[in-house]
Amino acid sequence: MTCQVAVSVLILLLARETGAQEAPLLPFREHLDSDQLVTLRWGFDEVQGNITFELCVNTTGWIGFGLSPNGDMTGADIIIGGVNSDGYYFGDYHGIGKEMPLLDQKQSYSLLSLTEADGQTTMRVKRSIKSCDVDDHPITELPVKLIYAYGLTDDLGYHRKRRGTKELNLLNYMPRTVPTSSHYFDMTMSNFTVPAKDTHYECRVMNAPSFAEKHHIYRIEPLIEHVDLVHHMLLYTCPPHVNSTFQEECYTNADHNVCYQIIAAWGVGAGDFEVPELVGFPIGGDEGDYLYRLEMHYNNPTLLAGRVDNSGLRLHYTSQLRTHDAGVIMAGLAVTGGYGIPPNASSFHTYGMCDTSKLFETGADLQVFAAALHTHLAGRKVRVGHYRDGKQLGFMALEEHYNFEFQQVKNLGKTKTVEMGDTLLVECTYDTSNRTGFSWTGFSTQNEMCLAFIFYYPASNISNCLSFPQLEALPSVLGASDMNEAYQMLTQKTWDEETIMEYEKTLKDLPQYFMIADKEENVWRNMGNITDMMASPTPDCWRSPPPGSGAPNQSNMVQVCWPLLPLVLALIYALLC
Repeated sequence: MTCQVAVSVLILLLARETGAQEAPLLPFREHLDSDQLVTLRWGFDEVQGNITFELCVNTTGWIGFGLSPNGDMTGADIIIGGVNSDGYYFGDYHGIGKEMPLLDQKQSYSLLSLTEADGQTTMRVKRSIKSCDVDDHPITELPVKLIYAYGLTDDLGYHRKRRGTKELNLLNYMPRTVPTSSHYFDMTMSNFTVPAKDTHYECRVMNAPSFAEKHHIYRIEPLIEHVDLVHHMLLYTCPPHVNSTFQEECYTNADHNVCYQIIAAWGVGAGDFEVPELVGFPIGGDEGDYLYRLEMHYNNPTLLAGRVDNSGLRLHYTSQLRTHDAGVIMAGLAVTGGYGIPPNASSFHTYGMCDTSKLFETGADLQVFAAALHTHLAGRKVRVGHYRDGKQLGFMALEEHYNFEFQQVKNLGKTKTVEMGDTLLVECTYDTSNRTGFSWTGFSTQNEMCLAFIFYYPASNISNCLSFPQLEALPSVLGASDMNEAYQMLTQKTWDEETIMEYEKTLKDLPQYFMIADKEENVWRNMGNITDMMASPTPDCWRSPPPGSGAPNQSNMVQVCWPLLPLVLALIYALLC
């Protein structure tokens, strides 16, 4: 073995090992062909602006994958790679027709690993979601046509029938699983006459089917009878002591203000939601035969009368148990009165913090895979910051262009881990520049909320993780004698940019009540303060990351473990040369 060959082989081995360690979790999987010989796994991070693909093909020859505008090679964004006796080869190409694609001048894909084992070749790569290379295909929230091809040897040539195409929505993916034991049941309103009110919350507590053995709910499907009235729905599990069914206006009877363990959420403009294949919401067996509360928010601004509604949710379930039980935590600013957002504000911020120190009775970290962000008509942005040891790690979820008429549960693209003691800070940005009076927090559509529904596994008993400022301290800060005088001062104040910023800072700096509740209605309380949040990242065109950043630059088709390279090369040279 020559010195040059030995060094080259070692570089390749280091690259493969480094790539395997640094690659993120890939929660999504699809077979691209009917024979299931070509499997694509992927995950993405919209906050950081990158997407990772892993293509696994039952061959020991070359493999290719691409994004195509029309399902064929013309104009397609293509990557080709394989493993041979010299190591491996890889490149970023673009299609020009039914001939060998051309190598891109700019190599936009970073190779993370490329291996061959047990008759399969597996290639894992990363690129930016938004690429400014003219030869790259854009990745958006719309479906895209994926193409693949492969050979039986490492000689790049005509693929014959070993090719195909499949259309997928990469960023809004839903797996559409159909287990062999799949069934469903419905949780709906029953001939409910919607009152002629601007906002109405109706709650129905009802039974679900009884199962002697545990099952998993894996898909939530909305059943909307009146799309102009139904704004959003929440489905809660009730605690064991709730043993009778009833229906009434929500939050009007203190004795009935129970059932807060969310298992399903739907908002206007959204469709079905299916959890990843390794998780499911448990029902039956040791879970018991709990009752469920369906909370329906009717938005009726035209005050229509006499409309009868039977909307609700269809829950698809299976006896084929998944690996983990899923759960949902409602985090953010507690929905209660007294918190006012001033008028004439173009960018007013509210905050709700979740202190996770009480969430970990089992000692297991939370693996967060999806989130639904929720505010009302004045909401413009929602951000969920993730903190550890007092420092912000980044964002758990982010919606920079919030749309009240399009609310959905969104897969995060990859699993994000919340460790014991981490905190989550939910920030909402409001625009009240067209309003003349205060906007108060509350349940009405004309009120405001600031919430994030966090979907995670393994499930715990926790239902809510919220905070609220210590408003009783507000009078002394404002120089008022009591709360009535404080609110009178606020409503009579002239609100300009300076006074709005001062008031926002006042509410943020007040001591905060931290509250965590479980489905048994146990509540933990603590005091704390709101921390600062970093600016949102602005992912743009792909830029090669610096060495050691966690995504090595692809140079001359070889990845290198840069920090160790000089030492290792010197050692190899001393031993072999």
